[in-house]
Amino acid sequence: MQVQLYFSASQSIQRTHKSHKSHKSYRSHKSHPHNATEMPTITSDSEAWKKMVLRSMPPPAWLSVDAPSQDVVLSTRVRFARNVRHFAFPHRLAPEELRNVQRRLHGAATESGLKLNVLKRISEAERDYLIGCRLISPEFPHREHGRVVLLDDARALSIMVNEEDHLRLQALTAGWSIETCIHQAQLALNTLSERVDWSHHQEIGFLTASPHNAGLGRRISVMTHLVGLAQTNKLTKVLQAIASSNLIVRGLFGESSRAVGAFFQISSQTSSEADFVGACEYVISEERAARRNFGLDQLHTKAEQAMDYAVARSELSMADALRVMAWVRWGSAQQLPFAPASTRTVDGWLTTLEVRGTTDPQVAARRRADAVRTLLGR
Repeated sequence: MQVQLYFSASQSIQRTHKSHKSHKSYRSHKSHPHNATEMPTITSDSEAWKKMVLRSMPPPAWLSVDAPSQDVVLSTRVRFARNVRHFAFPHRLAPEELRNVQRRLHGAATESGLKLNVLKRISEAERDYLIGCRLISPEFPHREHGRVVLLDDARALSIMVNEEDHLRLQALTAGWSIETCIHQAQLALNTLSERVDWSHHQEIGFLTASPHNAGLGRRISVMTHLVGLAQTNKLTKVLQAIASSNLIVRGLFGESSRAVGAFFQISSQTSSEADFVGACEYVISEERAARRNFGLDQLHTKAEQAMDYAVARSELSMADALRVMAWVRWGSAQQLPFAPASTRTVDGWLTTLEVRGTTDPQVAARRRADAVRTLLGR
């Protein structure tokens, strides 16, 4: 199992923190977040546009406060991959054929009564927010021919047309809610399947661009925060146990993303639903046990160090922002005074951190640092 861990003991944060005599003296002699000379607030037309986008777009359904096991599980997802019969996979189709697939699936969705909103021309700010909300994948080529995103009003159901497969349909629900999530995704797929013939092989099952997804063409997953296991050096053992159950572990934004901040997506394509549920219940139990063995004073100290680090930076990488948010989220789960009252608040923050950045990476890093300082209220 290949999993990159980028959280252990918040090493990069602690190294920076320890390089100064104290965080108080550092903040008094270095730039203060309100010091416009040392750490200017970045204002531009593009930033104003992004802020307007964030205000206008409704939050995803998985951020609901009614989220079972929200201390450990951020969200549950069920995704189906399907391809329209008699069409090649998207990477083999000409632009006009891609548009034909788009019209076919859009028409089927409209006729089905699913009440989905069509997003054809997505701005970079909108794309970044949708990725942060995990409603689309970072790899989705939104500007290319025949690509479209369909979303329901609640932002619980999303469809990407002509991503890796013709149809990528997913349901996202709050916390640990596997039964609800499967029901929502299956209901939407069944409705579309009444109007579209999918590529299917009698022995293989549903055909997909990647052979790994063929068969059921379904992936079920949960987004977890395993910060306690990471800090008590028990994470590797638990992940090895997960791998032995044929489950896959990835980072916050799915394939090719790193497990920064101890945010892990645990998914299954081949395991039975019962096996997946059993494995996830095991992970939740182990994470809670690990947190109980980690002192609250130690948690408070490390979280304060992480927040002071973020406040002192004029630029903040996505990885460091996630590390800081990880500590704050743990503090929220433990009801510590420095943190928001609910983990749902921190989860909402995670959707606004410029995942890909809408402009130059350095500008995005500055905006991210400014945003984190604002969110922390420091």
